[in-house]
Amino acid sequence: IVCALGFEGQLVGRSHECDYPPSVRSLPVLTESKLNPEGRSSEIDRSVKAIIRDALSVYSVHADELERLRPDVIVTQTQCEVCAVSLKDVEEAVCQFTGGLSPQVVSLESKGLFDVWEDIRRVAGALGAEERGERLVGELQRRMEEVAGRAAELPDRPTVACVEWIDPLMAAGNWMPQLVEMAGGVNLFGQANEHSPWMTWEELRDADPDVIVVLPCGFDIERTRREMPALTGKAGWGGLKAVQSGRVYLTDGNQYFNRPGPRLAESLEILAETFHPEVFQFGHEGTGWVRG
Repeated sequence: IVCALGFEGQLVGRSHECDYPPSVRSLPVLTESKLNPEGRSSEIDRSVKAIIRDALSVYSVHADELERLRPDVIVTQTQCEVCAVSLKDVEEAVCQFTGGLSPQVVSLESKGLFDVWEDIRRVAGALGAEERGERLVGELQRRMEEVAGRAAELPDRPTVACVEWIDPLMAAGNWMPQLVEMAGGVNLFGQANEHSPWMTWEELRDADPDVIVVLPCGFDIERTRREMPALTGKAGWGGLKAVQSGRVYLTDGNQYFNRPGPRLAESLEILAETFHPEVFQFGHEGTGWVRG
């Protein structure tokens, strides 16, 4: 968001997850995860639940480095304490500052598309660039409305299951149901503006969707492919309509769907060209999605 607003040159640090645009990777990293990100889906899930059960944070903030950099504005989030550093973590780190430093902390909490636009405006406001914020929001909305308008005219609307975690199974909520509908699909699991819900294999099997989009939080395509046996090994997987018709898609959830920011426009395009390839060709195949 900061870079899309034209302020990349003023960035002095980033989280360990912030990696887009690629040029920001040279910035000092101010956070780290307390769990092993290379474990299997089930292992990561158990580790996260154990940490949260003990009322601990999944991440830590490098307060000494934050103090050294002395930022005027800190952008963090309260949308999910499992996905990224929480507001509480940042506030505790800021409390360790000396020398009277009092940065403005902007905490984002997007649950749906409307919230994403408001969060972009809030960041722009904190940077004294309200007009840039309105311009960026307008550009993204126009781009997405063009896709939604074309999709709304199509007679076929496939039923869709979006899988946000493989083991245990979790459906996609928040902004994802809105994106599915805008792309010309019928969303089967998860509610717009609500946190992503757990689901069972039996629920997925019984719904038998026309399309299955796999977009695990924090995983790229290759990592998702490695995790798929936990799903493809289920009894009855081969009999699903989506499997038999070749409409299971593995996506880069880490770069697109899981991040409530400007790249949700590309996320919508990915969905549109997988739901309706005869109408939409944006060129995301191979980088944003592949057939499962």
